[in-house]
Amino acid sequence: MMFHIVKHGDGHELDERYAVHSVVRAFALLKAARFEGEVLRLRDLSSRTGLHKTTAFRLLQTLEHVGAVERIGADQYRSLVVIQGRKRFRIGFAGKSVESAFSRAVGESLRAAAAERGLDLVLLDNRGSATTALRNADRLMREQIDVAVEFQVHERVAARIAAKFLEAGIPLIAVEIPHPGAVYFGGNNYEAGRLCGQTLGQRARQAWHGAVDEVLLLEMAAGGPLPHSSMTGLRKGLREVLSGLAEERFVALDGKGEFGASLEAVRRHLRRSRPGRCLVGAINDASALGALRAFEESGRARDCFVTGQNAEPEGRAEMRRAETRMVGSVGFFPERYGAELMRIALDLIEKRPVPGAVFVKHAMITARNVDAYYPNDTLLAPSGPADLVMRSL
Repeated sequence: MMFHIVKHGDGHELDERYAVHSVVRAFALLKAARFEGEVLRLRDLSSRTGLHKTTAFRLLQTLEHVGAVERIGADQYRSLVVIQGRKRFRIGFAGKSVESAFSRAVGESLRAAAAERGLDLVLLDNRGSATTALRNADRLMREQIDVAVEFQVHERVAARIAAKFLEAGIPLIAVEIPHPGAVYFGGNNYEAGRLCGQTLGQRARQAWHGAVDEVLLLEMAAGGPLPHSSMTGLRKGLREVLSGLAEERFVALDGKGEFGASLEAVRRHLRRSRPGRCLVGAINDASALGALRAFEESGRARDCFVTGQNAEPEGRAEMRRAETRMVGSVGFFPERYGAELMRIALDLIEKRPVPGAVFVKHAMITARNVDAYYPNDTLLAPSGPADLVMRSL
């Protein structure tokens, strides 16, 4: 009588006299995932193991029954068995600044998504500094990450940062500010600006019968052409509502995307401008709030309407304030970024096709709908930079 010795990828040999082939096939399904927490469709499991789909399905039903596999939806599965020696992928995230509520929300959502998928996450703080962003890129490479997620706002160092990761063979995802050769993930800035312009135009038409003396565009020059496209979109949206608005009524100021810089820029402008009805479109909520405070200080708050972008907690709080002149902010929903960024990162690791740009879905948040989009705001204590613990290396 002849017996066959079966070799397996782990180096062990199996004598067929003692083999239980259903167990071998079941374990092949458990090992099919390439990283902890990977969710696979039935056809993917069949392809990776060489099992017929019917056989794989029956085994998966048994594995689910004994608690070794979790079914996700109708046709997706995740192994709950930890395989010793399986690689844990590492994702590196260098955030814009812990002082930015938007950046904190992205970091927190990434941390939750990484924990759910069983991935390691290295978090660093770029502190709004180009120099720190360059230094953090080197730190992430020393950490031997598999994918880098970069959120820094200085276009002038984007190419240098991208080159570092390219040379190291590390795929790069750029959040909100494009980096050469990286997958862009973030807002459709032109469309976000267009929503702001439409909202400002509609409010001016309702309150002032469309009579506008000036339009202030609070830009962020350091971000480069993509953030600037938001202001192009704002002009377009505004003119869709107020078609007769002359070009000379538009004034561009560099608020740097910051409360303080925007406050000072608008203060200076108001000191040398004549009173009149003014619409303000800002690159983000911090800039919008800085502009609004400048109008309030000058006693001209009733002569302005303001829109921001990102719908950050401070902006949402302002829209809930009685008699506010902040009429809206475009929602980017950074609290949802983590899951999508992790999906893109894993596609890059697995060398699956990834589009060059992935845009988030926007919505205009106003006083009327802010509670519908963010019903828990009033239940949450104000968060500060210390809420997101950044790793010190």
